[in-house]
This record gives sequence, structure tokens and C-alpha cells, in this order.
Amino acid sequence: MLTMAYKFYLDNSHDSKFFPDYVTNLVARQTQSLIEASGYKAQISPHPNEASMKLFINNKFVARIIEGCNSISIIILFVSFIIAYAGKIKTTFFYLIFGCVLIYIVNLMRIVILTVGLYHYPWRREILHSVIFPLIIYGLMFLLWMFWVYRFVNLKTKNE
Repeated sequence: MLTMAYKFYLDNSHDSKFFPDYVTNLVARQTQSLIEASGYKAQISPHPNEASMKLFINNKFVARIIEGCNSISIIILFVSFIIAYAGKIKTTFFYLIFGCVLIYIVNLMRIVILTVGLYHYPWRREILHSVIFPLIIYGLMFLLWMFWVYRFVNLKTKNE
């Protein structure tokens, strides 16, 4: 259901002000702000040929921020798992909020570190983008899942 709702959102988000969609645009703008807070000059602009935002550091094109970078798909996967193994309603609700916010923040930090890394080490693009940084976000989600199962679901089972 969440995936279908997200697809509906993507299919109906053709606003030129928030290209390519609101969440991806927000992630691009927040990434730009965090990079600038790190002391670099950052700029984003809509990609002319595809649904993405181009990210520049010190006037050098470094990366594209696409819909897959906005963490929503990962958050949907996280939420689906937690709901499938739901505990008490209040505990589940607060853990979902905590996990979603943490995934979103870590994803932003991951994009910032990745783009600054690509700025300084462009020859490491493949290992940074394909191995290390997916490991960070999926590793976090796995740890959140394991913590949920061992801390809250097992506790619920022991109390029953």
C-alpha cells in the first residue's frame, strides 16, 4: 500500500517549482545547505534532460540527486517491516517516527559525505556510490530492524 501511494505521489508531482518532486528537491536543497555549512560553495540546478537535480561543489559538477536518493523507498521498506512485526501500538508508533527520522538524517549525511568524497576523489566513484554508501543506509536499516526484533518483539513474546 505504501509503495502504491508513493508511486501515485511520483506520478502526480509535476511541479516545476519543486522539480523533479517535492521530497527529492527538498533533499537536494538540504544537501546543498549542509555542504555549504561544511565550507564549500554548493549549487543545485534542475537537470535539463532527466528527472534529477545536478549538484555542483565549487562550480564543479559532482553528482545527480535522483528520486532514489531521497530515502523514501528505504523508509517504506523500514516501515513495512516494523508494521509486519508490530509490538504495542504506542511503542511501534514512536519507533517508526524515530527510525524514519534517523534514516532520513543519515541519508542526508550520506549524500553530503558522498558528494564531497566525489569532489575530492572522483576516481573512487564506483566504490563510494555502489558499495560503501549503500552499505551505510541499508546497514542502518538492518540494525534498526534487528534492534526492533530483539528488543521489542521478543519482549512482547516473553510477556505473552
